[in-house]
Amino acid sequence: MNSENSLPRTIIDEPNRGRVEIWPLPADETFLWNLLKPLFEEHWDQITFGPLLLGAAWEVRAANAPTRVTLNNGYLTIDFGLWHFHLCIGAFGGAEPESARLRRTARVELYRSLNKEDQPVSWGLRMYNHEGTQQMTVLLPNPLLTPEQNIAETPDWSRLALWDQLRKQYLDLDPDPVDRSSPGYNRA
Repeated sequence: MNSENSLPRTIIDEPNRGRVEIWPLPADETFLWNLLKPLFEEHWDQITFGPLLLGAAWEVRAANAPTRVTLNNGYLTIDFGLWHFHLCIGAFGGAEPESARLRRTARVELYRSLNKEDQPVSWGLRMYNHEGTQQMTVLLPNPLLTPEQNIAETPDWSRLALWDQLRKQYLDLDPDPVDRSSPGYNRA
């Protein structure tokens, strides 16, 4: 079992968001392709995604599996048929060098948001470009919410399966009892 203290992680107070615990991940094209392709192909029906910015939260749930997941000229494209999105995760040759660098993913992290008692209340993956602008947040299944995103009467800890899988696969960490410590929203 890997010790929680052996990995680089940080708890920060983010303005307008609160306390967040983060675990940095690599931001290179190969790593991101191997992370995002299966995340969207295999777990599209469990995740909510989009940019979460001050004043705007795009919490998108796909109605169907992606019809295509491709990587071309540094851009990952997730195509759901009627709509799609692009993320610059690699070297892009269609712009001036500085512009190409700025648009590329620079920071990737698994995170969990914490309540005032430092109990996790939200779990996800965040990506930022070289300007520090958020590219995307993937909200993972939340045991404190129902699949329809309503507050759950009691936590459903089975909804942490994807979080536990990502922690094990990318951080070599076993499930953390701290993830199962929150009594739920409005119950602390």
